[in-house]
Amino acid sequence: MTLQGFLLAGGASSRMGTDKGYLTIGGESLLHHVGRELEAATGNITIVAPPGRYQDCPWPRIADLRPGLGPLAGIEAALAVTQSEWNLIVAVDMPGLQASFLRRIVDTALGSPGADCVIPLSGGFPEPLCAAYRKRCLAPVQAALDSGVRKVTDAFKGLQVVHFLIDNQRSVANVNTPEDWLEFREDHRA
Repeated sequence: MTLQGFLLAGGASSRMGTDKGYLTIGGESLLHHVGRELEAATGNITIVAPPGRYQDCPWPRIADLRPGLGPLAGIEAALAVTQSEWNLIVAVDMPGLQASFLRRIVDTALGSPGADCVIPLSGGFPEPLCAAYRKRCLAPVQAALDSGVRKVTDAFKGLQVVHFLIDNQRSVANVNTPEDWLEFREDHRA
């Protein structure tokens, strides 16, 4: 398999006050909505979430190897189990994601032979929770976690990172608070 898709859904959703994966959009949970787009882009999907969470989802699940250490630990879990060279890893709290945009990341990754990861830029800032990572990024991720690094972009210093600009920043906007969710829903209706 050349490419695997992983959906990070293990966060505590503390600022949202409820599990973000169960928020609904168009009658569908955010987990299923984002998961369906990811699966359309990769042909497969694995959920990264705590044991017992999302038992009703149709996709395989794995847990963080280091629970409670944030998204970087989710990336570690994905890269530790993957059988693929490239891995598209996205967060569950990006309701605007579309398969066409995710395929753009994949195409960039597959066309970048020297790259370790492909991370889109939104408003000049990297979006590492909607990015493609080579399996060989596992060792740097593990080393970063071992040394106390938690910020995802800090774990990839020294690696060959390919960036590209995002045309529509709403496609990778995440929802962390009830206000973010309300704003997304209002924009989505417009």
